[in-house]
Amino acid sequence: MSTAHQRRSGPRRVGSRIRTAVVTAVVGALTAGGLVATAGTASAQSTLADAAEAQGRYFGAAVAAGRLGESDYTATLDREFNSVTAENSMKWESLQPSRGNFDFSTADRIAEHARSQGMDLRGHTLVWHSQLPGWVENLGTNDLRTAMNNHITTVMEHYQGQVGSWDVVNEAFQDGGSGARRDSVFQRRLGNSWIEEAFRTARSVDPNATLCYNDYNTDAWNSAKTQAVYDMVADFVSRGVPIDCVGFQAHFNSGNPVPENYHTTLQNFADLGVEVQITELDIAGSGESQAQQYGGVTQACLAVSACSGITVWGVTDKYSWRSEDTPLLFDGDYNAKPAYHAVLETLGGSGGGGGGGGDDGDAACTVSYEQTQRWGDRFNGRVTVRAGDAAIGSWSTTVTVHPPQEISATWNGDPSWDSSGDVMTMRSDSGGLPAGGQTSFGFTVMANGNWAAPTLGSCTAS
Repeated sequence: MSTAHQRRSGPRRVGSRIRTAVVTAVVGALTAGGLVATAGTASAQSTLADAAEAQGRYFGAAVAAGRLGESDYTATLDREFNSVTAENSMKWESLQPSRGNFDFSTADRIAEHARSQGMDLRGHTLVWHSQLPGWVENLGTNDLRTAMNNHITTVMEHYQGQVGSWDVVNEAFQDGGSGARRDSVFQRRLGNSWIEEAFRTARSVDPNATLCYNDYNTDAWNSAKTQAVYDMVADFVSRGVPIDCVGFQAHFNSGNPVPENYHTTLQNFADLGVEVQITELDIAGSGESQAQQYGGVTQACLAVSACSGITVWGVTDKYSWRSEDTPLLFDGDYNAKPAYHAVLETLGGSGGGGGGGGDDGDAACTVSYEQTQRWGDRFNGRVTVRAGDAAIGSWSTTVTVHPPQEISATWNGDPSWDSSGDVMTMRSDSGGLPAGGQTSFGFTVMANGNWAAPTLGSCTAS
């Protein structure tokens, strides 16, 4: 896997409260039959970061500090993303496990990596009912108020000038049809004013940071939870409470698909005068269905000028908090999935994919892999081959299986094997591809007890 990547010099504050106007984007359609994504107007870029930046937005990922020593992880992160959110290391239990004793060492590793790569840094999260150390639950009203404001102050001061956007309060409303506040220790002890107090404290510490309220299941416009959050934000704006942004986590699956009115939700919040950010995006599934939904979410952000960017909740499926759902843009071997290409193309880019593809430009192609079927002893895989910005006359790529796996059948290509039998070279057998065109080939792998995904080599075109 190539570790080459483009470094971006200097931190950008695309999502800052005082920010330049974003590029006007085309409006996509959300239909009852699915999400229809339309490519944006940016000139072609080959990474998510560059394509998003050409649209005046960021494209970020949640990062675990413990993975920064893995070369494939950091190569993919550094190449494809220009914003970083700490997955867990900036939560209360991580930073202040005992009262008054702060430990920033793990979070600082993430902050330093972001700084070294010229990436934006999002702060997640200052006040949340979960991942909260036990000592907080035992505080009385006055002590809890003091502890909350002290935690906000100490953490924001430590990262002042480094964090562009903060999730000040996270998930303060409960699910269901009531639209009520969540029964958290903060709600029980401090009453309805605690969210406002947290935002006022945050503004007093850092006047330049973008202050966000962040939540999940607020995607469908007509849901009670969405309306409750909207009413709170509208109230805050009308009374001058310092809220700059609303974050939409966007964890989607078959039971909670991307709603048809997602764009409407984002636009209605933006019409209040706040920035909107998609903060924790992951979508369960695979193949074209997943790709279509990812493209639709990306287009919804492009269609709302106040949507400053998107963060996906992880770099690779294998480290996702819901890994069994394969919800991210890169598979466990860091190959770009169809969802990746859908996002890149919606942003107006082309090519891309890093380790799963070659250089773009003349005579270039990229490849991505997905498992399509699985039985008790075997599975089928499909590789999608995409041409770059120019037409190609032929293509080839390699597929490496992991012993004792064996490829027992292939289709839609001209295969050959090395002497070990583990590396298959697949060549086009039906001519080339037009610029931006795609084709696919498939194969059956006898697992023999090893269910690891095959590894793709780079794509070679002529």
